[in-house]
Amino acid sequence: MFRRLMTFDEAKKVIDEQLKLKPLGAEEISLLEAYNRVLAEDVVATLDIPPFNRSTVDGYAVKAADTFGAEENQPVQLRICGSVSVGEPPKITVNPGEAAEIVTGAPIPEGADAVVMVEDTDRDGDLLRVYRAVTRDENVMKKGADIKKGETALKAGQVLGASEIGVLAALGFAKAKVFKAPVVAVLSTGAEVTEPGKPLPPGKIYDINAYSLSTAVRESGGKPLYLGVIPDDKAALRTALERALASADMVVTSGGVSVGPKDLTPQTVAALGEPGLLVCGIAVKPGKPTTIALVGEKPVFALPGHPASTLLMFHLLVRPVIQLMSGRTAREDRAVKALAATRMFSAKGRRTFVMVKLKHDELKRLVAVPVETGASGAITTLAKADGFVEIPENQQFIDSDEEVTVTLLKSTLLL
Repeated sequence: MFRRLMTFDEAKKVIDEQLKLKPLGAEEISLLEAYNRVLAEDVVATLDIPPFNRSTVDGYAVKAADTFGAEENQPVQLRICGSVSVGEPPKITVNPGEAAEIVTGAPIPEGADAVVMVEDTDRDGDLLRVYRAVTRDENVMKKGADIKKGETALKAGQVLGASEIGVLAALGFAKAKVFKAPVVAVLSTGAEVTEPGKPLPPGKIYDINAYSLSTAVRESGGKPLYLGVIPDDKAALRTALERALASADMVVTSGGVSVGPKDLTPQTVAALGEPGLLVCGIAVKPGKPTTIALVGEKPVFALPGHPASTLLMFHLLVRPVIQLMSGRTAREDRAVKALAATRMFSAKGRRTFVMVKLKHDELKRLVAVPVETGASGAITTLAKADGFVEIPENQQFIDSDEEVTVTLLKSTLLL
């Protein structure tokens, strides 16, 4: 099945040319459900934010000209004409020589054009002594200073985080029009795999991949649909894959893609429909058995069973597909330059991805230290790794102290 391996670049080209990826359409959803979704249209402000001139401090609304000359030893005296609270329109007007008590966020009353902070004043009944002059508009947020009516507040394609959802709420929107999140069916194969939460029989292991892959799908902008563990049985696998294709926009499996007698996934996927298999083995390490198919317009990614290999191939090949289907731009990964802490060898004829941890040496240089695992099946490989170093097919090794590019796996990494 894997006699002719595609190069990594060939596999990526097949994905780009054959999958014809685009967003799946738009839908309106509640703001409370909109986190990490992608806006499908520009959002134009229907009102000014703030919608009125408001105080940014607790103090007294005044005419700035009335405070000119005020000093610590020579205060200006004003008469308090009333007060203004948040959440209600002012019922008073500030005339020359007057001041109105005001709290942070309250609207500026008619006649006032500045606010004196309470700590710069002294009050005695209705008499206010001002010890520092203010200028016009001081301590005032003007109407429309944050967002002006008619302004494009958010653009189509923006991913909605906490601040973007806050903007929508500030403009009075209860819903957002977003691109649909692709539903990604996730299933594991193998007689040795048991679902977490159940007793672990002798010779079995818990299903790592489905849970880590489902989380990776969510991080990429998709909706995981977990379909459980499928035994190494051709009929059962075909039934599960048909169900997955019927209920999801794409399918991701793990395990059963090598060349053993129980590795049934490639041939089963190939029989599901046209155009069928696109990639059946890639000249990479880890991840060589990775299989990619297209059934109708739905992609199927059959990944290796080893947890580290599975997550790496997901990161390299599957994640960009989900991002594009969800309306995102498949952005380049963050990368940093570092020095190889030791010699790193490649697998002959295969593009090799070496997992590394970043640290500073005694000379304060950033160095990339290979993560020792002994096997690609160690799930802790990616948990320990900060990123990976890519060694081309035609390069035997990277020497110690050689500068390398480390593609980061953790976007929150602080260096």
